[in-house]
Amino acid sequence: MRALLIEDDPHTAAFVCKAMREEGHVPDHVDNGRDGLFLATTERYDVLVIDRMVPVLDGLSLLRALRAAGNTTPAILLTALSDVDHRVEGLKAGADDYLAKPFAYAELSARIDNVSRRGKGDAPTTALRVADLELDLLSRRATRGTRRIDLQPREFRLLEYLMRQAGNVVTRTMLLEAVWDYHFDPQTNVIDVHVSRLRQKLEGAGEPPLLHTVRGAGYRLGG
Repeated sequence: MRALLIEDDPHTAAFVCKAMREEGHVPDHVDNGRDGLFLATTERYDVLVIDRMVPVLDGLSLLRALRAAGNTTPAILLTALSDVDHRVEGLKAGADDYLAKPFAYAELSARIDNVSRRGKGDAPTTALRVADLELDLLSRRATRGTRRIDLQPREFRLLEYLMRQAGNVVTRTMLLEAVWDYHFDPQTNVIDVHVSRLRQKLEGAGEPPLLHTVRGAGYRLGG
């Protein structure tokens, strides 16, 4: 896969490019929006990863210019601005997905795979669904059937990650990186506590279980 990374932080850029190469991708990197717009319109890429706050031409203006020109290359917006209004603004500018900083590369990689599988005419993902469980990424509201599920910020992030990996076994290491931004195991039961609380909220009276413990491996979300 050929990817264009538009990121002005040298440490983030070096980290992402190195990880992409290790996965077999071919990344190009520029540190400003003007050069990014030039490459995105003159070269062929499978995915664009764009920092919202790059200099010269910001990420939102870059995306709007690309979409106005008919460029439909899947784009992931990196942003330190994670409130609803900023997410909506990014999606309306043409982003297919967003990822809040700081992030673990495992999560970026999963999102790259996800947007790359979509057809060019598909709408941006604003909601995730597993069985009768739905997570609205814009309003940050979770429902199961007609029942509203109230989530704390960390629980929302945990559920979002599990839903994006629905059907797959998610390990403790994956959760520590993607949800807690830990790149080491702090040897605490923080994951077990949060998963237990989330499971209680997901499974009301008479509802079949959705969040399963895979003994010796991790967790899996699905029917």
